[in-house]
Amino acid sequence: MRFPRTAVVAGAAMLVLAGCGSAEKTVDQQAGAAGAGSLVGVTMPTRASERWIHDGNNIKKGLEDLGYQVDLQYAENDIPTQANQIENQITKGAKLLVVAPIDGTALTSQLQQAEDGNIPVISYDRLIRNSPSVDYYATFDNFKVGVEQANSLLKGLGTGPGPFNIELFGGSPDDNNATFFFNGAMSVLKPLMDSGKLVVPSGQTDFAPTAILRWDPATAQRRMEDLITKTYTGGRKVNGILSPYDGLSIGILSALRSSGYGTPAQPYPIVTGQDAEVASVKSIIAGEQYSTVFKDTRQLAGVTVKMADAVLKGGQPEVNNTTDYNNGNKVVPAHLLQPVTVDRNNYQAALVDSGYYTADQLK
Repeated sequence: MRFPRTAVVAGAAMLVLAGCGSAEKTVDQQAGAAGAGSLVGVTMPTRASERWIHDGNNIKKGLEDLGYQVDLQYAENDIPTQANQIENQITKGAKLLVVAPIDGTALTSQLQQAEDGNIPVISYDRLIRNSPSVDYYATFDNFKVGVEQANSLLKGLGTGPGPFNIELFGGSPDDNNATFFFNGAMSVLKPLMDSGKLVVPSGQTDFAPTAILRWDPATAQRRMEDLITKTYTGGRKVNGILSPYDGLSIGILSALRSSGYGTPAQPYPIVTGQDAEVASVKSIIAGEQYSTVFKDTRQLAGVTVKMADAVLKGGQPEVNNTTDYNNGNKVVPAHLLQPVTVDRNNYQAALVDSGYYTADQLK
């Protein structure tokens, strides 16, 4: 079974469209050339995940340092709230929108309003789907995030012949990134599942039964509890868990702890993650969660600020991918950054020495 790098295979017509991107708009048509003092609307999904707080603050500061005004909003994972926030930003006279969607398919009418007002839209980290009114996409290489998570899982399991019992968790089905993470991981794990070195005792190996709506830790905890109760009986133990996000990892570990894992006689399985959230980094240091994929939000915010500045000045921002991110309506020109796996061996260099966290924050 082949796991494609793109969520939707783009045809030749889509590739032509990708080459155009928002270049179809003339400088006069763009809200560009608005210059310093222009209002930029920034909408983030929620404050419940600390990474979105970092994202929002970094974008706001970067744009303000360049002289722009910024309306930064958080929707607390409520789709109608995010839709209203975007509408309000358009009404206030925003000249450009940066949107990290809660549901990548739920903002079509708001984006059409932006298109009608010649307001460029940058999709941030999560791809906005099924809309032609998306000009650029700033994100990390999300397929590679999944590859990194799978490789880390294998590293933690070690070089023994196996078989190793593993379980798979997927992200939110309304987040376009979630399938990229899953497909990236499965491109590494599926051959080993086919060979018998890796076994998924629950039989849940497709994205749909593993997906956790809204990336909710409590839902992940309940699913892990159900897996243990129904599948891991008669002395069977789970050796590894593919988790795509730190919040889910914390819930998974809580379920494992309640079932007797985390002792010298029954250590935790290898559990992956993503976003290098403080609680999970502390868990990694303590020898509980095995790893996380670090996506430096400072870098992503920096790329996005440069994109916005170029567009607002009537120019073309730098992109490095014009083939992989088909949103169901067009291939969106993207700038991809590279993720880094963090574990007990390199967290100091990756997170503390780089200035992302202080040592005190991780105590």
